Amino acid sequence: MFFRSFFDENLAQMSYLVGCQRTKEAVVIDPARCIDPYLKMAKEKGLKIVASAETHIHADFLSGSRELARQCNVTIYVSDEGDQSSKYRVDGGDYRLLKDGSEFKLGLIEFKVMHTPGHTPESISFILTDKGADSSQPMGVFTGDFVFVGEIGRPDLLEKSTGIAGSADTGARQMFQSLQKFKQFPDFLQVWPGHGAGSACGKALGAVPMSTVGYEKLNNWALKEEDKESFIKTLQSGQSNPPKYFGMMKKLNKMGPPLVNEKEIDKLETPEELEKYGSNTVLLDTRKPADFAKGHLKGAINIPFNQSFTNWAGELIGYDQDIVLIANEEILEKVKESFSSIGLDRFVSSIEPTLTLLDPQRLESYEEVNVQKMYDLLHDDNFHLIDVRNQLEWDEGRIEGADHKVLSELVNHLDEIPKGKTYLVHCRSGARSAIAASLLQANGYKDVKNVKGGYLAWMKEKFPVTN
Repeated sequence: MFFRSFFDENLAQMSYLVGCQRTKEAVVIDPARCIDPYLKMAKEKGLKIVASAETHIHADFLSGSRELARQCNVTIYVSDEGDQSSKYRVDGGDYRLLKDGSEFKLGLIEFKVMHTPGHTPESISFILTDKGADSSQPMGVFTGDFVFVGEIGRPDLLEKSTGIAGSADTGARQMFQSLQKFKQFPDFLQVWPGHGAGSACGKALGAVPMSTVGYEKLNNWALKEEDKESFIKTLQSGQSNPPKYFGMMKKLNKMGPPLVNEKEIDKLETPEELEKYGSNTVLLDTRKPADFAKGHLKGAINIPFNQSFTNWAGELIGYDQDIVLIANEEILEKVKESFSSIGLDRFVSSIEPTLTLLDPQRLESYEEVNVQKMYDLLHDDNFHLIDVRNQLEWDEGRIEGADHKVLSELVNHLDEIPKGKTYLVHCRSGARSAIAASLLQANGYKDVKNVKGGYLAWMKEKFPVTN
């Protein structure tokens, strides 16, 4: 048997290529939308990808099953569990619907389906047995977003992302029952999860890429909790609000995501060419915050291209908006791939950052200040402090007098911010507040100062806080 895992650092997403080395057939488990890594690996190992299998309708990335079907003519295996509101709505294509106890084979590799609701009603896990190794015992289980390393999937995404009232409590109760089935697996069974640390699909996922059932029984809080009501309370407490784009991902993956648009985007040579785009266009600068602060096109927002880029792009850019990228040539394709992974496909053009800086009349900037300077300025009524951290961070402690505006909701609450002030913006460390500073300037709040080091630096200096 051939086995290879793939990890998308931007989304902390795991996918897997499994092949029978005797028949040279392979399947991809929970494929990402960019399928090039699977195709490259399959070609290198002499395998033919003939199937794609999904553990559930994903909320955090677009599935690559349809891309595999287009390029490799694969059979797509998906769940037929759950009620009508949670089922796949597949039209056309070679789909196979799976129930609890269903089986499918790939050469000498057997996959048995176990219905594991909780994260979502339709969630299933794939139990793998390698018959080519003359084994009657399963080797491992692909758990999707059911069981992670050290954690389990959150049950509240349907309620928070799609508005299905009561589904969080129902999901938590289903999760408890699913875990009782999981506990019956032999301790040696390997656990191959759908995500690692950094995913928003659970509270505290481990960074190790795989585990075993026995290890999780000993170390995963959810598998050690025997009281159902205590389990439900713990599971539902402390769950953050999911990124805004999760609702769109659920919708697109349920219906079958659109195929990737391979059209080349225009490359602009001068900032004057930007004038042809309307108000529904997002001018997105991907440079580092310090470079953006020194000088950037008026109206541009800044989401630096780093590990958090994809999530913040999904939070702050609408699916009905066109996108003009300000990005260096060497990262342009990677930026587009990150966008594509969550279905932000409306690229219209790109421009090199150096070209945007040629006309000083089109530029603006903002100052970065340290916490000592912020402390001094807060005594002046002309300054207005904005805290863009999330609710949990705010509840744990805050600077007295701060105006709390969570970054993901900032643009929806601009009318609550007093006009005519100088705006000091802070977050935990200074990264999110840099994005917020760009959003404020792009929306007309020009006199902005980003606080370097943020709340952590404030605490380090032992300046006063309140709860």
